[in-house]
Amino acid sequence: MARLRDYCASLLRIADLALPPRCPGCGTITPADHRFCASCWTSLRFLGPPWCAACHAPFDHDRGEGARCAACIADPPPHDGIRAAVAYGEVARGIALKLKYSGRLACAGTMARAMARLMPEEADLLVPVPLHRWRLWSRGYNQAGLVAAALSRAHGVPSMPDLLRRVRATPVLRGLGGAARARAVAGAFALAPQARARLAGKTVVLVDDVHTSGATAAACVRALKRGGAARVILLCWARVLTEGEGVD
Repeated sequence: MARLRDYCASLLRIADLALPPRCPGCGTITPADHRFCASCWTSLRFLGPPWCAACHAPFDHDRGEGARCAACIADPPPHDGIRAAVAYGEVARGIALKLKYSGRLACAGTMARAMARLMPEEADLLVPVPLHRWRLWSRGYNQAGLVAAALSRAHGVPSMPDLLRRVRATPVLRGLGGAARARAVAGAFALAPQARARLAGKTVVLVDDVHTSGATAAACVRALKRGGAARVILLCWARVLTEGEGVD
């Protein structure tokens, strides 16, 4: 047994030399997996309080407990807050695209590690934003589902990727106005038959990679709350703070 352990340890050392950990942003060799190089790390804008009490949009200074941004005062959101690890930018975008289109599945773990500090303590369930079945078949995986699974392993909160379904394919929302976005996702999401019993009275964390206009998230939140969820908090890797930005 001791010889076997020594042999396995030797193989791992060889693998580390041949495939050293690299920065998720630029590929520079780093001391450990999921670690960023100094340049990529300093270019990331990590989000957190002080923020809007309703949507968690960052404030430039503390406005007091319960303060809301102008947008939430004018039109209260259906969700119970959006928690994003970082602001959308060049590095954040690159990591999202690597996971979404390049099959770099390890990026889901990188995202989950950064998102972990914002996991709500009262979370009962993790529900990833679903893909339509045609998109899922062509891509082979749901990037939000991979991130939710990584968060579940780290926190012990169950991930239930089959509770919410995208029953209608939706167009790309980038470039559409608010009303057009809402129309595009209307009726696109539905609950699985067993969902109501699992959602009743629960605090649900809706997991996604990038939060852009909010139309898709709002449609998911409404479906989950119709199913009996008491609260729905969004948790994502990156949040677009400038109108017109978004994942390609």
